[in-house]
Amino acid sequence: QVQLVESGGGLVKPGGSLRLSCAASEFTLAYYAIGWFRQAPGKEREGVSCISADDGRTYYADSVKGRFTISRDDAKNVINLQMTHLKPEDMAVYYCATDSLGPSCRSLNGLYFGSWGQGTQVTVSS
Repeated sequence: QVQLVESGGGLVKPGGSLRLSCAASEFTLAYYAIGWFRQAPGKEREGVSCISADDGRTYYADSVKGRFTISRDDAKNVINLQMTHLKPEDMAVYYCATDSLGPSCRSLNGLYFGSWGQGTQVTVSS
């Protein structure tokens, strides 16, 4: 059973930055495409970003393009999501997940992802 743990959430003012991390124990993230998702109260889960393991390609939702950056640190077995210029509409619980098939990002649809973390809260408020 893959166990993912997200960290780095917190309270930030609009325009601020946060870096989220997704870590796994006893599981090598380097072999899998990893996605970040978010869900705000009363809203559907939204795919935010994905990074492939085979070619390192990255994908972003239009709502975060140019503001968020996903990256891999395979030495530390961590996937990071650097978030800048945060907006109130970015406020949500953020989750990371592994693609259920393997190394390539296929979609930002959560149905393609199999193992999920518990999430970390991001609050954007002045």
